[in-house]
Amino acid sequence: MAIKELSIKIEKVKQSRLNEVDFNALKFGREFSDHMLVAEYDNGKWSQPTIQPYGKLAFAPSASVFHYGQAIFEGMKAYRSVNDEVLLFRPDANFRRFNRSAVRMNMAEVPEEIFMDGIKQLINLDINWVPKGEGQALYIRPFLIADDEFIGVKASNRYKFIVITSPTAGYYSGAVSVKVEEHYARACEGGIGAAKAAANYAASLLPAQKAQMEGYDQLIWTDAKNHEYIEESGTMNIMFLVGDTLLTPSLNKQTILPGITRDSILTLAKDWGMKVEERQISVKEIIEAHQRGELKEAFGAGTAATIAPISRIGFGGKDYELSDFNNWEFANKCKSVLEGIKRGKIEDTFGWNQKV
Repeated sequence: MAIKELSIKIEKVKQSRLNEVDFNALKFGREFSDHMLVAEYDNGKWSQPTIQPYGKLAFAPSASVFHYGQAIFEGMKAYRSVNDEVLLFRPDANFRRFNRSAVRMNMAEVPEEIFMDGIKQLINLDINWVPKGEGQALYIRPFLIADDEFIGVKASNRYKFIVITSPTAGYYSGAVSVKVEEHYARACEGGIGAAKAAANYAASLLPAQKAQMEGYDQLIWTDAKNHEYIEESGTMNIMFLVGDTLLTPSLNKQTILPGITRDSILTLAKDWGMKVEERQISVKEIIEAHQRGELKEAFGAGTAATIAPISRIGFGGKDYELSDFNNWEFANKCKSVLEGIKRGKIEDTFGWNQKV
């Protein structure tokens, strides 16, 4: 049940940790801002949200999140504009996807005013944590976890919604090498692949580690049935420029997370008059395109990295190298335009940005 007016109780830190952070050496997900947002759901009602000092939380050992995995999250960013404003990029899309994940995991949906206004008030309080450096941003992590103190297999009656923020630099510093996964699966039809659920990421850790031990940075996930069709790349959506056509796996089977960066890139490509195809893409098709010299670009797309160019694809015991990504026209143009929009350097004709 949504509350009509959002009133947030604020408890400020006694001493900010801002001066302890080296903003010239930021790493992804290592430093956290002074405050966090917390709201609780119990038997159909949301509590008054609070903003409180970032710190540890107490949970009962019987809290159902530890036993049955009802946990979802989002990833989004706030950017410093050229006018020193703080801009959120498509937060409404994150809100909608967050609640779609909640529905799939049979969890309470978070009211829009708690999600949107809560995040904006949190960032306003920690406004000095939004970094100004090139390629830097404030990463925002909203998450929802089950909090019933009950060991029984059922949907929880209690949930905690929490938002933490983290000043960060880029996720990847350059191009990545990927291996086509032919044994493990990220998701299956009818599963939770389209939800941003913690369980999806837990299941990916062992296969990713195995790939890293073989000298790759990440995986190209394939379908769970035959490992014939491409789905995602690591924790990102994946795209290929074959000839003059931009290809990306379709979302029809609900096994792929509907990425907001993915959607933004497709929107730009269509606006620029490019040929765009969202469909099943086989591993064989991409390897054959490479062999013919028609695979021009391949990259991952996601909030953390925006665009992560792929330098090498491993498949069937052989590596397929791609050309120098610094010369890629489309991926580099996309990244430049998206960064320009996010920072107010380029006109936001799509209405994607929201001021904090």
